Amino acid sequence: MAPDAPPFALAPRLEAELQARVRLGLVRAEPVSIGPAGPALQGAIGEACGSLARQHAGRPPSEIPGLAAARDLYRAFGIDPTRTRPSSEALLRRVLQGKPFPAILNAVDVCNLCALLFLLPIGLYDAHRVRGAVCLRRGRPGETYQGIRKDVVHLEGRPVLADEEGPFGNPTSDSLRTCVTATTRSLWMVIFAPASSPRAPLEGYVRHARDTCARHLGPPGTNVATSGEVL
Repeated sequence: MAPDAPPFALAPRLEAELQARVRLGLVRAEPVSIGPAGPALQGAIGEACGSLARQHAGRPPSEIPGLAAARDLYRAFGIDPTRTRPSSEALLRRVLQGKPFPAILNAVDVCNLCALLFLLPIGLYDAHRVRGAVCLRRGRPGETYQGIRKDVVHLEGRPVLADEEGPFGNPTSDSLRTCVTATTRSLWMVIFAPASSPRAPLEGYVRHARDTCARHLGPPGTNVATSGEVL
């Protein structure tokens, strides 16, 4: 595993009502070098996609046991996961339909690879664009933000990460304000799981995500420092 980063500065405070509904896995990595995925990362993605396609060929999502946790998380907030799909399920469906993996930037590809392997939604943020203390709370009436691919993401009633400037992430779609770009040097990943998820597997996911960041996101000649925890 890569060396530890400084103490985890972005760990969010969970509002009391959400503590019985959500468990989070947190990963931080820096310094990172953002650009196209290298051959090793492309190979890992191809291997994962091929394995999942063989394992679940012809099976509808309702018959894939690993999707239950993300669906349970959505139902805990009154969201129908068959209408608003967790990002991890949407990605798996894409792979099983034979569509290409969405290659974007290496950090985004690492995040999507982890979401595909864990079958849990993961938020990815430029840590230097997050302002002040972070909390996980429900979205307020009428609350929205500018999405990365969507014009507006509606947040009312949904679990949202918010800093002093307002909400910036949720399990379905992240905000444009804190998205990772080619200039990102410190990133933050948040793995969203239902509170019923056992702690030990989530700790394993955090370790895997840390190792994957360290393996594929380091600037030449520089070690990526990582840290992680489970809330």
